[in-house]
Amino acid sequence: MLMRSLWDGLEIPALGFGGWAIGGPFFAGDVPLGWGAVDDDESIAAIHRALDLGIRFFDTASNYGGGHSEAVIGRALEGRKDVVIATKFGHVTNPATKQAEADNVAPEFITRIVEMSLRNLRREKIDLLQLHLGGLPISEAEAVFEQLSRMREAGKIDAFGWSTDDPERAAAFAGLDGFVSIQHNMNVLDPADAMIAVIEKAALVSIDRGPLAMGLLSGRFAPGDRLAANDVRSASLEWLTYFKDGRVSPEFSARLDAIRGCLTTGGRTLAQGAIGWLWARSPATLPIPGIRTVRQAEENAGALAFGPLPADVMDEIERLLGRSRVAA
Repeated sequence: MLMRSLWDGLEIPALGFGGWAIGGPFFAGDVPLGWGAVDDDESIAAIHRALDLGIRFFDTASNYGGGHSEAVIGRALEGRKDVVIATKFGHVTNPATKQAEADNVAPEFITRIVEMSLRNLRREKIDLLQLHLGGLPISEAEAVFEQLSRMREAGKIDAFGWSTDDPERAAAFAGLDGFVSIQHNMNVLDPADAMIAVIEKAALVSIDRGPLAMGLLSGRFAPGDRLAANDVRSASLEWLTYFKDGRVSPEFSARLDAIRGCLTTGGRTLAQGAIGWLWARSPATLPIPGIRTVRQAEENAGALAFGPLPADVMDEIERLLGRSRVAA
């Protein structure tokens, strides 16, 4: 089984569990920020099935469903000492109204949100705490990471990182003691070459969100399909690229069609091939596909049996997409 070595020397399988979708609905006004209705029992069954299949890394955030994702993960993993739980802070969702509130990274707020996350997760220490505001100016982030360093010294967190897609921001704190990871968008359609270069140079962990391009790379959406109105992919948000107004983007659909055969090489499903691309791209990658059903847990974990895509397939994908191959 393909493994990854973490900041504390722990070896875990090179695949995580993304917990955004299991947080259920939450909103900014009328704009959906979640992935629709959820069944907590099914979410917990999916977490337990992921555990059975070897997954040991679980990622969530304090704002997903106003803490609901954290609470579900906490309920499912209570008492487990063999798992790593990562959460994020900075975006704020009211737990009662499920409405987004103003972002907050003030030191006193960080202290409060960490205590709330610890209660939700039913843990005494957060394994990895990540700044969720990807565009926060570096000058403002300095105070945030100073506070995280203090909380690490106090034993509240084990390590910290930043969820950002900006390589400059990623590099700014790479040498700070306790700063161990970058969570960023990365998949076969968005290779994040500049970010991976920073991560590899600094020996950080690349926690790959969007490894299946918000579901596009699952192969379950035809160009004309329309998603539910309470699904974030139906929102008109600037950062949504793979879906537009609830439908698959024609541009990305065409790219997927071009490489579909490569991703399914060797009997892989499309999703398993997309995960295999990430593993072949860099030894730093730890994909965290969103999972909310047992079937999804089984399919994604099945990628571990196949491992990275072969080098010749990686070369062919780059040729088909008109890119230059960057060696791992």
